Amino acid sequence: MSNTQGDPANVARQRWMGALATAPGSRLKAMWDALDGIPPYQMLRAPETGLIMTRGRVGGTGAAFNIGEMTVTRCSVRLADGTVGHAYLAGRDKAQAERAAVLDALLQRSETAAAIQEQIIQPLLDEREARDRSRAAKVAATKVDFFTMVRGED
Repeated sequence: MSNTQGDPANVARQRWMGALATAPGSRLKAMWDALDGIPPYQMLRAPETGLIMTRGRVGGTGAAFNIGEMTVTRCSVRLADGTVGHAYLAGRDKAQAERAAVLDALLQRSETAAAIQEQIIQPLLDEREARDRSRAAKVAATKVDFFTMVRGED
């Protein structure tokens, strides 16, 4: 069995699926509406919402523990040429899950991938980076440095 974790195709797909899953629903809808000619597709798994158990580790090490449940929506579609797209995203937005699954399929096709990358994925990644920088700046502005002064004994 081969390890595909470092495979460039998998890394690229993880990147675009992450962008689609974390995009604000209204922003992805606006980008979707601006696209020309969405090809016909069929539902393999209609958008459905469920719960998953999230797990974590303190400091990234040690034994895993259950943090709690999280709402997730998933969807799978197949384009007419047989390309299958999937989407999993936090929350209950079924329309966004459907759009993300179709875009995942389009991104796997050489004839549509570059246009979708340029028109949707890269702008979403740039916007997410800007949001992250803004959030980091707000957090840094409230940072408090605690220090202890040592008093010498004379």
